[in-house]
Amino acid sequence: MAILGSIIKGAIDLKDTLTTSSNPVEEQENVLRTMLDTAKDTSFGIYYGFSKILEEDNVSEAYKKAIPYHDYNQMNDMWWKRIKEGLENITWPGKPHYFALSSGTTGKTSKRIPVTEDMVAAIRTTSIAQVSALAHYDLPTDFFDKEVMALGSSTDLAKNDEFLEGEISGITASNIPFWFKGFYKPGEEIAKIDNWDERVKTIAENAKSWDIGALSGIPSWMELMLKEVIAYHNVDNIHDIWPNLQVFTSGGVAFQPYEKSFRQLLGRDITIIDTYLASEGFMAYQSRPETASMKLSTDAGVYFEFVPFKPEYINEDGSLSQDAPALTLNEVETGVDYVLIISTVSGAWRYLIGDTIAFTDVERAEIKITGRTKFFLNVVGSQLSVNKMEDALRDLEEKFDIKIPEFTLSAKKIDGEFYHCWYLGTTATTSETDLAKALDESLKNANKNYGVARGKSLKGVKVTTIDPNVFHEWSGANKKKGGQVKMEKVMGEEKFLDFEAFINKQ
Repeated sequence: MAILGSIIKGAIDLKDTLTTSSNPVEEQENVLRTMLDTAKDTSFGIYYGFSKILEEDNVSEAYKKAIPYHDYNQMNDMWWKRIKEGLENITWPGKPHYFALSSGTTGKTSKRIPVTEDMVAAIRTTSIAQVSALAHYDLPTDFFDKEVMALGSSTDLAKNDEFLEGEISGITASNIPFWFKGFYKPGEEIAKIDNWDERVKTIAENAKSWDIGALSGIPSWMELMLKEVIAYHNVDNIHDIWPNLQVFTSGGVAFQPYEKSFRQLLGRDITIIDTYLASEGFMAYQSRPETASMKLSTDAGVYFEFVPFKPEYINEDGSLSQDAPALTLNEVETGVDYVLIISTVSGAWRYLIGDTIAFTDVERAEIKITGRTKFFLNVVGSQLSVNKMEDALRDLEEKFDIKIPEFTLSAKKIDGEFYHCWYLGTTATTSETDLAKALDESLKNANKNYGVARGKSLKGVKVTTIDPNVFHEWSGANKKKGGQVKMEKVMGEEKFLDFEAFINKQ
């Protein structure tokens, strides 16, 4: 594959040289117009008057006014259920070939999100753009000869009536281009193994026969796989098995919380590239090494809107108030948390994906993920978002020289007083009292609303440390290991009681 690797490297460099600078705002306007025109004769397009919207001078403003926000339940109950019943031309022309199964976070009931052939093509377009961006990184030609370990969910998709179902990583892996199959590991047969533990065991058994240059997957599950490979072969680090490993493409969640523990599995430094692939589409990817931020994919099947992330716009169940203002790409500012709203070529329209983002560079349309709308703790006015929580935990890691890759918390009433009760995933023996005090102080310094709440209705902070593996076992008990499963950072009272009961059984 050395010759092919050189060809790929040359093609990437050539494409980068020939690529002209993009205008994300114009690209988004074109995407919206194309999508509305394509879907104007669907049931959704007729109901909401897409043809009339297209006649307006300001299409994006007309679109905002005509279409309400939809969360999954609204989109599914009113529209997607009809697709599952066998009807066509509902929210996108024809019928989707796939449904992506996603619970977003650990949960027993999966969402079923349509994935059309147009979306498969859009994901491929963004994937090619991401690969092309490797021209900006200082990678040697022989890197492109090496194999890629993509650790996702099973590619053995389930047949449900006329549709194939699986997690989005399994769907995309089952649609990889023919020329890439020689590079792709663990290979089609192993990738079809549904049981996570069996699949990882098989990967460990075969690991030495592969020359892996890049890894791709969710950090928490990738860590577990690497630990299994290292333990199976009784070596010090993963570079003893894969000496040519140079890149990790992280996706699903932010990499930063896992960075400290992940790098301890390596023999030397590697390049980390963040991506944002969700069940609804490939949203963004890191396009240059000077920043950890990701570039929105503004020209490939997804139209973005941004709602300021303020408590008055978020309903108790995490959905959006219909009077919440939505901004387009030319109206946003850096450093502000926004709820991400998407419309896609899979027939999702003004859809609340559940993530919050902030712009780091508006002109380049570069973002970072800051949290989830449901992972927003506002009991007694504390107004804690996930990014504030994770920033505080990074402070703890630095202060006590420990690793905290996983956590969850809830607001609990104890003896008539509210406390924030945290479970921190760490193997450190640091005093829980010291951790609670430092965590409380960090949050007070970083969040004015939290400081006010601590002076009034929020009595204090309680910290319990547990082995990080307990979080992975909880995920396995509630759904299954691997794939797109992500740990809930903020739990409601009932789920938190279940979590504590699970811990007490360990």
